[in-house]
Parts: sequence; C-alpha cells; structure tokens
Amino acid sequence: MNNNVNISDRGSKSLIRFVISELKPRGKIFTPFNIISGLIILLSLVILVIRFAKGLGSVADASQLHPWGLWISFNVITGVAFAGGAYVLTFMVYILNMKKYHSIVRMTVLWGFLAYSFYAGALILDLGRPWNIINPIIGNSFGLSSVLFLVAWHFILYIIAQFIEFSPAIAEWLEAKRLRKILVSLTIGTVIFGITLSVLHQSGLGALFMMAKAKIHPLWYSEFLPILFLISSIFAGLSIIIVVGSICQKVFKNQLKSDYGDSYKNIVFGFAKICAVAMFVYLFLRLLVLIHSQQWALINTHIGYWFLLEILGFVLVPFIFFIYGFKHRSMLLIHIASIMTIIGIILNRLNVSMIAYLWNDPLAHYPTWMEIVVSVSVILAQIWIFRWIIYRMPILRKSPDWVPEDEEK
Repeated sequence: MNNNVNISDRGSKSLIRFVISELKPRGKIFTPFNIISGLIILLSLVILVIRFAKGLGSVADASQLHPWGLWISFNVITGVAFAGGAYVLTFMVYILNMKKYHSIVRMTVLWGFLAYSFYAGALILDLGRPWNIINPIIGNSFGLSSVLFLVAWHFILYIIAQFIEFSPAIAEWLEAKRLRKILVSLTIGTVIFGITLSVLHQSGLGALFMMAKAKIHPLWYSEFLPILFLISSIFAGLSIIIVVGSICQKVFKNQLKSDYGDSYKNIVFGFAKICAVAMFVYLFLRLLVLIHSQQWALINTHIGYWFLLEILGFVLVPFIFFIYGFKHRSMLLIHIASIMTIIGIILNRLNVSMIAYLWNDPLAHYPTWMEIVVSVSVILAQIWIFRWIIYRMPILRKSPDWVPEDEEK
C-alpha cells in the first residue's frame, strides 16, 4: 500500500516538474512580434479591467439600438467562419479518406479549437451582464426553440468535440500511452459529431440575421443567409489554413515532419481547387438572390458600390486567382487569393452585422479604439497559445516512436 502511494506521489511530482519545465519560453523572448503583441495584450487587460469595473458602455460604443459591438461582429461572427477549416479537413481526411491532407490535420484542428475557445471568450466580453451567459445554455428567458439557444449548444459541444479530436496530441506530449489509445478510438465518432455540429453552427449564425429583415440592407439580406454563411465558411476556413500553413513552414522549420514539407504544395493546390468550387457556388447563389429580389436599382448607390467591392473585388477576383493558381501551379497567386478571401469574409460579416445593419440610421455606429485593441489582442493571444503548443506537442513533427505508424493522426 505504501509502495503504491510512493510510486503515485513520484509520478505526480514528475508530471508537475515536466509541466513547469514546459512552461519555460523557448527561443528568443525579445523579438519585435513578442514586444509589440505583448504591449497590446497588456493594454487590452487594462481596458478589460475598466470594462468589468465600470460596465460595457465605458469602453464600447454600444446602445439599445446597436447592442452588438466589434467583439461579437469581428471576433465571434467573423472569427467563427475562419475556424471552418477544421470541419472541412476532418471530413476530407476521416470520412472521404483523402490521406494526402493527413499531415496538416492536427494543425488545422488546433487552430479551429483555439479559434472557437478564444472567440467564446470574446462573446463574454460583449455581454452587458456576462454572468447571464448561462441563459442560452439552459434556455432561460426565451423558448428552447430559439436560434440563439441552438447556436449556444452547437458552440459548446463543438468545442468539446474539437478538444477530443486534438487530445491524442496532448496524450503523446504527456507520454500517456493508455490514454492515447482510448482517445484515438473516439476519433471517428467525434469527427462525425463535430462535423454535424459545425455545419449547424455555421448556418445557425446566418439564421440569427434572418430575424432582422427590416434592419439589414436588402443587398445583404436573404433567405439564403444560413446557406451562404455555411458555404463561405468553407473557403474562409481553407484560406486561413493556407496562410497559417505557409507561415508555419517558415517559422517552425525544425518542427516539420517529412511528409508535411514534401506534400505541402499539393495540399495548397487541393485547397485552392476546393475554394474555387465553393466560391463558384457562393457567387451563383448571390447572383440568384440579386436577380430574384430585383434590387438592381440599389446597385447604383454608394452602399451599392460597397456591395460590388465585396462581391467583385473580394470574391470574384480571388475566385479567378484560385482557378488560375491551381491550373498553373502558382503558389504566389494562391497566397494572394487566400489573403483577399480573408479580407472579403471580414467585409461580408461586418457588412451583415454592422455596416449594412441599420444602414439608414442617422446615428452611425463606430467601434471605439478600445474595442479594436481588445479585438486584436484576442487574435494575438490565440497566436501565442498556438505557437506555444506547436513548439511542445507533435503537431507538425512526427509522433513519438512508441506510436504505431498506422495510428498517427
């Protein structure tokens, strides 16, 4: 009995020492990125102290007419679209058995998990009474059939599903062989569950705005909003993974396993093809909606020109670049198309939730500088955690030798 206790104590102490050692920074500390991002995060912490001490109105331009600020419109509604790469890629690898994308699965799932986790935090920041965030979970103050109730549960369950999908990497990091075996056995079921939740969640965000027909400009409002949100999350998620993957190739050169480096270009070309197909469907639906609604006169207005900038400049042009880049094997064009697509998604989500929302209101709504600082710091904090995990866990590098090759994921 005493021997078992001593062994357990030694194991616990060694685990604690291991975790503490892993918390130590790796690489250079005082780099331009670390200094600038660190100062922004510190400033945002000061702003958040003021926000929770004096209320939301002390730092944000919020009102009863404009209750949703930048933290929801940008970090949550826009950011969730960029987490779409996780459900798309897991569907391709584990359901369609497209093994050539296998080497980038962990990085994509990690990015999606962190995105959802940090954007959930941003949601709490924008609630006037953050302690009431439990209401959507239990269906309080509105019926259980509410769209917000469904979105909240999709959000929570999908974060759990993504954590389980990613957890074998944590088990490998901790050398927990038995635990890893259990977690790997849950992969397929969790992936199917997670894909279902993500599809419902992405479309559910669009369904929220269907209740605001009188408030959203006709060029952006449509009964197809749930489908448009879902389809756009496909090329949004893959575009951000193209950019993040390219950065990882340069920043984490010593972490890359052989199949990641060798197959990266083919992965990017495959993503470009998928993005082009999804963007074609998206453009077709937007054109169909425009024709059906017969809102041609609205095009020749200031806000109509803004609409054309979004559709032509940041959907049609990158769509053409993706096709040309895939056909002629041009990584440069695909990277440009990915960046333009990211900008286009930001424009679209901000248009629907802020710019084209109550567009005819004489009292224009502008986010404060403090909202912008906090929004940027949420992304920077996500990057810091992402980098910390990449350096320590087998995300881009090969799994430990004790992991069977056919079980690597």
